[in-house]
Amino acid sequence: MKTLVVAVLVTGLVHATSPSRTFNGSIQTNASYAVYKNSSAPIESRVTDLLSRMTLQEKAAQLLQGDFGNWINTTDNAFNYSGLVSNMATKASQFYVGYPIPQQWVAEGAKRAQDYLMRNTTLGIPAFVQSESIHGFLIGNATIFNSPIGYACSFNPDLVEKMAGVIAREALSLGVNQLFAPLADLARELRYGRVEETFGEDPYLTGEMAYSYVKGLQAGNVSAMVKHFVGFSAPEQGLNTGPVHGGERELRTTWLPPFKRAIIDAGALSVMSAYHSYDGIPAVADHHTLTEILREEWGYKYFVVSDAGGTDRLCDSFKMCQGKPNIDSEAVTMYALPAGNDVEMGGGSFNFRTVPQLVTSGKLGIKIVDEAVSRVLRAKFTLGIFEQSYLGVAASDVPKYMHTPEAIELARQLDAESIVLLENHNKVLPLQKSANVAVIGPMADGFMNYGDYVVYKSQYRGVTPLAGIKNASTGRVTYAKGCERWSNDQSGFAEAITIAKAADVAVVVIGTWSRDQQELWEGFNATTGEHVDVSSLNLIGAMGPLVKAIIDTGKPTVVVFSSGKPITEPWISEKASGLVQQFYPSEEGGNALADVLFGNVNPSGKLSVSFPWDVGTLPIFYDYLNSGRTIDAGDTNANGTIKFGHQYVTGTPQPLYEFGHGKSYTTFKYSNVTLSTQSVSRTSNDTITASVSVTNSGSVDGQEVVQLYVQDVISSVVVPNQSLKGFEKTMIRAGETAKVNIAVKVQDLGLWDRRMKYVVEAGAFVFKIGSSSKDIRGTATLLVQ
Repeated sequence: MKTLVVAVLVTGLVHATSPSRTFNGSIQTNASYAVYKNSSAPIESRVTDLLSRMTLQEKAAQLLQGDFGNWINTTDNAFNYSGLVSNMATKASQFYVGYPIPQQWVAEGAKRAQDYLMRNTTLGIPAFVQSESIHGFLIGNATIFNSPIGYACSFNPDLVEKMAGVIAREALSLGVNQLFAPLADLARELRYGRVEETFGEDPYLTGEMAYSYVKGLQAGNVSAMVKHFVGFSAPEQGLNTGPVHGGERELRTTWLPPFKRAIIDAGALSVMSAYHSYDGIPAVADHHTLTEILREEWGYKYFVVSDAGGTDRLCDSFKMCQGKPNIDSEAVTMYALPAGNDVEMGGGSFNFRTVPQLVTSGKLGIKIVDEAVSRVLRAKFTLGIFEQSYLGVAASDVPKYMHTPEAIELARQLDAESIVLLENHNKVLPLQKSANVAVIGPMADGFMNYGDYVVYKSQYRGVTPLAGIKNASTGRVTYAKGCERWSNDQSGFAEAITIAKAADVAVVVIGTWSRDQQELWEGFNATTGEHVDVSSLNLIGAMGPLVKAIIDTGKPTVVVFSSGKPITEPWISEKASGLVQQFYPSEEGGNALADVLFGNVNPSGKLSVSFPWDVGTLPIFYDYLNSGRTIDAGDTNANGTIKFGHQYVTGTPQPLYEFGHGKSYTTFKYSNVTLSTQSVSRTSNDTITASVSVTNSGSVDGQEVVQLYVQDVISSVVVPNQSLKGFEKTMIRAGETAKVNIAVKVQDLGLWDRRMKYVVEAGAFVFKIGSSSKDIRGTATLLVQ
């Protein structure tokens, strides 16, 4: 095999001497009639045929991610042909292009790479061209949507699917055919910095949102990559990449279902493993989850890739082998690859380069390599990139696909449907458009308060809350920052108080902040985002005192939390006239916020994550196990006297705002909860339909998210006290009644029993229908026999 490797390198050197060489396809003459070239042949036949033609080095090259920067200078766009040849000799499977560079640099560099692979390599195997996209394609002037924690609050999977379709269209116009999204992680630990990237705390809601994202993306000929498999987002102490404690039943009951929905049901073509360890086993080398569950139980046929630098952690962080500077790359490979982690992403030591020598020495079986390569090839054949490796459009046509008026309007609609009205005392909202409004706060103007995974300097593009309010208002709008987001300095309070006193109403925009993908990793201050974890969920610096100062003026004060996670300031809920939650916004965030504040849009968002009273009451997710959350709450009264309790001495384990909570400018009455049948066999494959009549009893049209929770009354193991099993978002005109039907499969009522077998047990199941996980409006009982 050493001779083979040398031959590949020599070929690369010859190419390197000819930077202007034409990609003429002459190398592939002998393979032109191969089965794998026949688009009408069965995919498995194509995989088998191509695999049989590959050398060991060519196979190994399909198991490593390359990088666009190896042949394109991301400062001046200079093309390095020898860098392209060198990269593809060992890292030809896929390559990352998520740099803050002009669009056409990406398009041209990707096309050059695909042309080289298709025409100037022996077998002509195209690559996956990769970037980020959790709330928009990571490139300048692509459409920026609100963060996942936000658009999950829309409870509108159809809009999420449309959003993913826009993202696919924008990415593919530049030749990008694989995106690192969606997350199927759960927000079960709110101190953790990446809450904003999740769809919230609930497995069912997360599964539906992730499913819709995958379907929308892949319908546009772009591969999704579901991440981070699995159980990643509840690390010890809330610290990024920290160990996660849990057992097999929790894994199967809580963490795995949303992944199965996104990966298997939606047909995702790739999966990303995670940085953490679960119950002492690193996810990147977990044979149980990656092979026994994902492949053997679920039947997944495509590939798993590590997260950036994730394989190095086996040695450097988990201390399972010798770490850097002399990392034991063979040990890393032998832990990860046989476990089922097929491809190694960059950002580390490229340990999988040892694959050829491990096979040659007999330490690694060729069958393991062949299986991993087959999974990569199968995904490529399924996506169709052997037939059309590059689907980018001409530079002059990109505006027809990128940041179109339709995409911008969708961003505004989705953002507005994601906004949650938490409090509306004395019906202060909606505001009169003629009202004189004082807009106050560091998140109100000067930058866009986006979540992480936006491109460098994105914060200077978009509609701020101040701009949106000015766009919608016919009255006088004034502005004062009041304070910096990162400072305790209160010297700006006087100006803010002055304009508040002169206005009819004050809108104060404060919260948390993240950074773009350059600043986040350059050490700029932030309070959320990847590797930015917190020990408190309170407002930082002078923001809390600023809110109090404005409320103390006596003017009606609407507070807007612009944040990536829940904020724990219960006094604001009580003292402010109104409280609105807008999780990190889209580029149309200011307009969407104004749509809600002035009543152009009736708020319909529901919380995808519960709000605690205090960080000390975490975890606060609604679907706690039976026996959890005993209550004997204490409190401190308004006069300062203390009422002592036990759970807790001076607090409550209940949430301040529960999962599914969200007010409207109208009211909805529920009646006539029924089931399509009252009894069913536990082995049945039938579907039960729960029905309810919902009347809009108010004076304005509105959308209601009707939520269905199921309680397993008696079970052989400890199960959640209730679980979301369905929801339906319905527009109901004022004074009208809608019949809402929600279907539940009988087999979705099961549990993992004492022998870790999934079974539907006999007994009573209470179907609870309501407006939130706490606000239940009616019930019906199903008897399973």
